[in-house]
Amino acid sequence: MDLDAYRQQAEAFVAELGDEYHAHYAGLRREFAVDAIYARHRALFSFEAVAGLRERVAAAAAAAGVRDDEARRLRMLLDFAVEGCLGQATAAEAEALARREASLRLDVGGSVLGFRESSVAQANEPDRERRAAIEAARLEATESELNPLHRAALERTRALVTELGWPSYRAMCEELKGYDLGALGRSTDAFLDATAAAYPDVLAPALQRTVGSGLDGLLRSDLPWFFRARDDDRAFPAARLLASYTATLDGLGLSTDAGGRIALDVEARPGKSPRAFCVAVRAPQDVRLVVAPVGGRDDYAALLHEGGHAQHFAHMETTLPFEYRQLGDNAITEAFAFLFDHLAEDPRWLALRGVADADGGLARHARAARLVYLRRYCGKLAYELTAHGEAPPGDALLADVYARSLSEAVGVAWPAANHLADMDSGFYVAAYLRAWALETHLRRWLTDRFGPDWFTVPEAGAALRSLWAEGQRLSAEELLASLTGEQLDLDVLVADLGI
Repeated sequence: MDLDAYRQQAEAFVAELGDEYHAHYAGLRREFAVDAIYARHRALFSFEAVAGLRERVAAAAAAAGVRDDEARRLRMLLDFAVEGCLGQATAAEAEALARREASLRLDVGGSVLGFRESSVAQANEPDRERRAAIEAARLEATESELNPLHRAALERTRALVTELGWPSYRAMCEELKGYDLGALGRSTDAFLDATAAAYPDVLAPALQRTVGSGLDGLLRSDLPWFFRARDDDRAFPAARLLASYTATLDGLGLSTDAGGRIALDVEARPGKSPRAFCVAVRAPQDVRLVVAPVGGRDDYAALLHEGGHAQHFAHMETTLPFEYRQLGDNAITEAFAFLFDHLAEDPRWLALRGVADADGGLARHARAARLVYLRRYCGKLAYELTAHGEAPPGDALLADVYARSLSEAVGVAWPAANHLADMDSGFYVAAYLRAWALETHLRRWLTDRFGPDWFTVPEAGAALRSLWAEGQRLSAEELLASLTGEQLDLDVLVADLGI
């Protein structure tokens, strides 16, 4: 195997796939032609390519003289090849899902909503009954129109993982990504236990001011409205969204376009995904940041979050190997994204941006929302550990495990219909959880060095650029150890929440 040629073709594939993803989910192109992209690069993901890379990884592990850098890059390439092999096998389902999501229309009490737009409409709907009706229509469409495709993709993935020689998807991810999912599961269980008693009290004030009930009366369909907190829109005017983001970067000595390497898209358009995203088509030269405006604090937090990704990707050293620019541990880039979106709940940042929070309601709401997200992802990990284990239950029982895990974690009755759609590839849930913990350490590190207003200090921006320059060479655990010598776990989140 010619590794240099493999890397060049791999980077071309990532760029083509990123461009296609951006065009479709930004609402610029109705089609989502990933199958054709996989077909053009089929050799990257053949069984022969996977076998060849596995042999090289094994040889590197056995050879005392092999540099750690070379072994690290080979493992990342193997992870890429295997994920691509699985993605290629399920590309037809991915295309069909994208087409169906983009074209699905929901009948909600006689009015018609697009499937993708329905979550935005639900977040902006003040009437509880209509929010529940929107959710019911979306769940029905998910069950009847989307789940058959999700189910086919999951079954094909499981079969291929076994054919490639791993006993389960979980075992594959643990080996290729270096995750200790058992240890993470124990850490999330401990987090759920540590926050259980305080959870209703932390949520109560924020729920009363948004939904008008406590946790006991909360419905899952109320959560988008709760997170949206539309009554706070006056504190986060749309007219100041870009100016606020630009001023934040200016304070750090950064810029929105990073010297022309970042393209920013905040326009509303039909077919645009309601989920903000950032695509590094070719890091660091071509980075695209897309936010679907919803209104209020959500827009601010989403732009800051995806802006954190964009700044990270755009400031990587151009001389870094492909693996460190486009592959590696995604908990790294997620931690930088969380670092920026956390500013939207920092009283000092809010004051600097002209947002008054005299009674502390905004800060309490942000704290409550973060706790809900954290507990939800703890429950999601528990579910996925079951779903991707060596003996996963059948579909009906799996749906029950999903609903029970999420209901117990979040404290509301969780719909089972989302059990297949609510799975990200590669145990990305583990990247998110580890990133939340790493972000807390990073924020403390910056505060200790540059003060509580670190986001106004250009030297703090320079420190971040020095971290961004390494791309994703290190894991989250390695980066933290190099900065502070500490170990990464979720205990730091309990303390940061004041519980």
